[in-house]
Amino acid sequence: MSSYYQDQVIENIDFQNIPFQQGEYDGCHFKHCNFQEIALTGVILVDCVFTDCNLSMAKLNGTVLRDIRFERCKLLGIQFEQCNPFGLSVYFENCLLDHASFYECALNGTTFKASKLLGVDFSKANLTKAVFDHCDLAEAVFENCNLEQCDFTSSSNIQLDPNLNKMKKAIFSLHNLPGLLTRYQIKIR
Repeated sequence: MSSYYQDQVIENIDFQNIPFQQGEYDGCHFKHCNFQEIALTGVILVDCVFTDCNLSMAKLNGTVLRDIRFERCKLLGIQFEQCNPFGLSVYFENCLLDHASFYECALNGTTFKASKLLGVDFSKANLTKAVFDHCDLAEAVFENCNLEQCDFTSSSNIQLDPNLNKMKKAIFSLHNLPGLLTRYQIKIR
């Protein structure tokens, strides 16, 4: 039988030195914890907050992420497509997500706020009504995505091909325009 943890604050733990307890975490707050390269396989996380944590290269095979908030976290190279897709719901604020992958993930309404997403793979993701608020999307890959009603207004370094994505009612600002025309090799001055 797996362990159940509810409404706990878990802080200042380096899980590379102390084993992470598998189980279900409901309403827990992780602060200043190191999960780098830790296997979170089969862990259930519901309504949890991660603040100032390092989850870089953590293994998420079958991990449940429901209503999870990441604030000022390092999430480099995480393969979110390995999570349990049922009810996947995440929020990112001031996070480093470089080289993470959301391949084929359902991220409807997800907010990415003031985060760096260098080289993130969003291929085949459903980002309907997602918000990229003041994010750096340099080298992020958007191919065969649903970007309908997605808001990119305040983000920078966007490069995507409108012919390869569903984009009805997506919102861009004038400074995003060059990244939408890269395919055509058009210069805007």
